[in-house]
Amino acid sequence: MPPHDRTESERSHRHAAAGADPGVLHKVRSLLAKAESTTFPDEAEALTAKAQQLMDRHAIDRAVLAASMVGATSSPEGRSLVVESPYARARFQLLTEVARANRCRAVWLKHEGIATVVGFPEDQETVELFYTSLLVQATTAMLHAGTRPDTRTRSFRQSFLVAYAARIGERLRRADEAAVAEAERDLGGGVLPVLASREVAVDEHFSREFPHLRTMRVVARDPAGWTAGRSAADRVRLGEGEVGGSRRRRSLGRSRR
Repeated sequence: MPPHDRTESERSHRHAAAGADPGVLHKVRSLLAKAESTTFPDEAEALTAKAQQLMDRHAIDRAVLAASMVGATSSPEGRSLVVESPYARARFQLLTEVARANRCRAVWLKHEGIATVVGFPEDQETVELFYTSLLVQATTAMLHAGTRPDTRTRSFRQSFLVAYAARIGERLRRADEAAVAEAERDLGGGVLPVLASREVAVDEHFSREFPHLRTMRVVARDPAGWTAGRSAADRVRLGEGEVGGSRRRRSLGRSRR
């Protein structure tokens, strides 16, 4: 994988440490590191799936526990992430999909080269970990998508990453419903109201901080790149209970005016 992607992965893993259970986070980091480094797609799928399952359930459990505690003070906040070039629009689209699946919202401050993820701290931790890992895996898959000259063009690679992000978003939204259903079975009927109230809080905070936004369109012009990107996303295994969030999701990215 490119050195800058590995550096960003390690940096994000360190930043995500605050607040999460050390034991769970250690297991998740170890699984993602193995998924990023393996050359076997099936192994990467299984490792990523297990990491997602652990972190997702941990975040839901923490949300329900916080809601039951008198005087709990956790509230939505913003966290900045670097969105690097090349293919910054496609990278931000991937971040948007991961954020939405974890009860967060993302805005791209294009001219500053950063994105702000708004959400509760434990959900932001999940977004940062898995966005970084999926980006590393997507970049690796893109570089190995073919040896023909036409697979090394900017158009092919942009289309690959856009398709990868779109397909991951579709799979995350399906996994989301399964994750919440599983938590409801285990924890009781209070899960949905807790997650719904958190989503409202995040939306309100996001609207206050970023009242003037415009929709960002990300275009994929290379059919071969689009097909290869969706295929790569399909190889990332997302089993039941792996990604948390509410039942309602919107997949469009946002950019500041």
